Amino acid sequence: MKAPVLALAGGVGGAKLAAGLNQVLEEAQSPLNIVVNTGDDFEHLGLHIAPDLDSVMYALSGLNDTERGWGMRDETWQCMSALGRLHAETWFSLGDQDLATHLVRTQMLRDGATLSDVTAHLFAQLGVHASVAPMADQPVRTIVDTDAGTLAFQHYFVREQCAPEVRRFDYAGAAEATPATLLARTLADPTLRAVVICPSNPFISIDPMLAIPGVRDALAATTAPVVAVSPIVGGAAIKGPAAKMLKELGLAVSATGIAEHYGELLDGFVMDAADESLAGALTPLPTLVTQTMMHTSADKRALADQVLAFCDGLT
Repeated sequence: MKAPVLALAGGVGGAKLAAGLNQVLEEAQSPLNIVVNTGDDFEHLGLHIAPDLDSVMYALSGLNDTERGWGMRDETWQCMSALGRLHAETWFSLGDQDLATHLVRTQMLRDGATLSDVTAHLFAQLGVHASVAPMADQPVRTIVDTDAGTLAFQHYFVREQCAPEVRRFDYAGAAEATPATLLARTLADPTLRAVVICPSNPFISIDPMLAIPGVRDALAATTAPVVAVSPIVGGAAIKGPAAKMLKELGLAVSATGIAEHYGELLDGFVMDAADESLAGALTPLPTLVTQTMMHTSADKRALADQVLAFCDGLT
């Protein structure tokens, strides 16, 4: 059995690199374990919505909308139109195809399945062979403390369009959660090849995982190289509010700011060629400078190949 790779992912950037890693490692017949942020999860209209899990699932199955960046391609919105006629909440868009995912997930959870069980079932139905799990089966919810008050993450992110100024993040339920079996087992595996922290927003995609007791310590203890890919290119976020959050928290809005945020957890760091002049500031942290923007399937594969080769070199 070949050594597994563990990818930690959330958001669109994380889903893109996860898809590239899946393509490369599936062809090499090497195992890939993907653990996904669930701090964004919430209940809406009676349904359990898991945005990051779904972004990864649609990306790996080839069903994602590459133009919009989220949701399924060829989506329709008849249900949302009907909700509007009934003066129901429409601030969070749910496509007609996407609703099927939420309906199945919600029903399975109500029937007693764990979120890990549901996730494995959904990915399998869409033909994804990688092992994918949520970061925990217990609820962990990202809470955003802002100048407009304390907001549940989706209220901040979608309803308020990230307009309030961020002061801090809290991860409700993290202290009572335990790492999902896939996460705990993979981090404890002595044959683990590498841990890849995908180009995801560190505050809302990766920090919720690190807030779960035992995860940070296990990452620090593993002998496998831990490598992060920067979601900041040229002082701006590839997608989403990461740059805005860095600025409002008083941190450097740059690839180096991301590396400094993860600190001693990292054995290596990947930044875009646009930021090559910053690489020296990270010495002695080994740094790979390459093309990190992923516009096409070929881009995802190329970055995955380079990240894996970089990890192997660190070993």
